[in-house]
Amino acid sequence: MKRQEELLVTDIDSLSRSLEFDTRTTVMIRNIPNKYTQQALLQLIDVNHAGTYDFFYLPIDFRNKCNLGYAFLNFKSPISILSLVKEFAGKRWERFRSEKVCEITYARIQGKQALIEHFRSSRLMHKHEKYRPIVVTDDGN
Repeated sequence: MKRQEELLVTDIDSLSRSLEFDTRTTVMIRNIPNKYTQQALLQLIDVNHAGTYDFFYLPIDFRNKCNLGYAFLNFKSPISILSLVKEFAGKRWERFRSEKVCEITYARIQGKQALIEHFRSSRLMHKHEKYRPIVVTDDGN
């Protein structure tokens, strides 16, 4: 099993070659400035990626009301990862004058169903409705 560091998907050429064989669809977006809200991050992602994913989750520190610096995004197709990486990986976040640089890695948990199962038993699903993972159904809702 490869270590998380070996799963960085910022090398566009390697990623392009591997996508025809790689069926992974879930990425972890890292180094997100903690002032980003779920809505603000989704607005940024949706500019060029709306309709390409079916699961999104930005974990929140409820005490401080800020994100934990990473998010999970599951794409409907592995090829969609490439355009996200081209747009965000290795680049600074423009909002909030942050010095953080975006990293994108494959997530440990892969696939929409596996993510739903993983978070189903979380206390998050029973509280904090505003911060729950976003699951897009086949009809787009």
